[in-house]
Amino acid sequence: MLYLALFIGVVSIVITDKLTQAFKLSSIWRGLGQISASLVIIMVGNLEVNHISLGNNFELGYLTVPFTLLLLISFTNVMNIEKVQNPSILLLPFVSLVFFSIAAFVIGHPFVLITGICSSLTLMFILLYGYFTGKVFMGRMLTTSIGFIIAVLSISLIKSSIVTIYIPLFTLALPFTLYYLIQDKITNVQSITVSFLTAILFGVLMYIVPFNIIWYLVVGLTSILVITQFSCKYRFI
Repeated sequence: MLYLALFIGVVSIVITDKLTQAFKLSSIWRGLGQISASLVIIMVGNLEVNHISLGNNFELGYLTVPFTLLLLISFTNVMNIEKVQNPSILLLPFVSLVFFSIAAFVIGHPFVLITGICSSLTLMFILLYGYFTGKVFMGRMLTTSIGFIIAVLSISLIKSSIVTIYIPLFTLALPFTLYYLIQDKITNVQSITVSFLTAILFGVLMYIVPFNIIWYLVVGLTSILVITQFSCKYRFI
């Protein structure tokens, strides 16, 4: 059912985005579409975070659905790009999806493994097609759909271990924040390259640095990212 729920959610986001663009509706409608897609994942796919394991299990109780909804919508909008970008920016979610697949293989999570591999191969196809034809244009519909898939994979792994929240934060959110910071100081290709290498570096560190240190990194980066949301320039949620 989770595969079906993911498909319905992506279709819902695409349709909402198309209608919003066609009729020039408020961005509130995009948000409602994302909420609807997230509720499909929670209710149809039965995917939710009902406890947090930090030594002891902390049960969320009535906060389960709101907390899961918040995570889904937040990660969906990490790639919240307003303007048309170089298709090479897709290298960042590609790296994230690869590390999702590696983590799923290690943990033994078939849904994340299969979805991660299929999604990363799709992104690679888009990148290669755009490179050879120059006909691929980045848009909100594509980036939001990719973000939603990454959000679902994130929640799936977080159910196994809260520490895996490191993957979307350090291989996607951090590189995108870095990209926003440096894109006006150097060329677009250089800023994408720096962000891409940063994503790979932090992804590899996940398998080198002890989990207790990773958790401190997660808490620290989350605090920084929350603070950046108060600035329109670096906002992605």
